[in-house]
Formats: sequence, structure tokens, C-alpha cells
Amino acid sequence: MKNIINVRPVTDDNVTVAEGLRFECQPGCTECCRQRGFVYLTEDDIVRAATFLGMQPADFETRFVYRTRNQIRLRVPRDASCHFLNGEGCGIHPAKPTQCRIFPFWPELVESRRAWKKTAREYCPGMGKGPLIQIDIARAQAAEMRAAYPGMY
Repeated sequence: MKNIINVRPVTDDNVTVAEGLRFECQPGCTECCRQRGFVYLTEDDIVRAATFLGMQPADFETRFVYRTRNQIRLRVPRDASCHFLNGEGCGIHPAKPTQCRIFPFWPELVESRRAWKKTAREYCPGMGKGPLIQIDIARAQAAEMRAAYPGMY
């Protein structure tokens, strides 16, 4: 079955993203997990990850979470990669945080062809490969990201 997309201009540079929105995570690639930056969490992310690891959410939070008045995020380990990255990939893959699960369909990437291509060029070999993704599906993922992190978007 072919993916049919709705082509509409959605970018700041007035070029549609839809014409080239392809993504297929590449086997063994963990480059997104190795990027500098923060992994933001929702309350549900904490419960899901803790449950997956067989921990109480409070214990998970004590060990892995940094919380401010406005944000919740994973603590940054000394080596700057993710706490859960191991030789096989993500150690909490079935319960990974919303931000990780939605990548690369973050609003800033879905809405800008330039940002999508830059991310593909710099560290994500799966962007631009695989099946054409329906733009409405990508936009729904971006909307979920906005809803999960309202103070950021």
C-alpha cells in the first residue's frame, strides 16, 4: 500500500517538508542517543520507565531525574550519553521517554525542511531513507510532542 501525503507548505522558508519526509531507523544506530542536550520527561514517562525497570517511580526519580520548577529531565551522566544506552541500544526501549519515542518527528524538524535535512546530515542516517511518511502522521507526532512539553513550544 502506498503512503499518500497531503502536500502543504509548512516551513519558515516556504518549502514543503512533505516532498521528502522519509524515515527508517537504521539497525544498530544510536546516534540520536549520543547527542548533547537534555532528554525531557513527562510524569507518565517516569512511571513508564520505572515500571519497566522494576522500580518505584520515586526511586527512579531519585536516581535518574533532575527536576526544576518548570521542567523535568533525565540527569546528564558524566560521559554525556544517556544512562540507558548500552551495547544493544536503548535499555528501556519499550518504555522510552516521549521525546525519544517521537524523534525525528519533533515540531522543529517536521515544520522545517532545512532543519530536517541538517539533522539528517549531521547525525541521523535514517532520515531520508525508508518509506515516505504521511505528513499527517508526522504532524500528529509533532502535536503529541507539543502537548507533552507545553512550556517548550
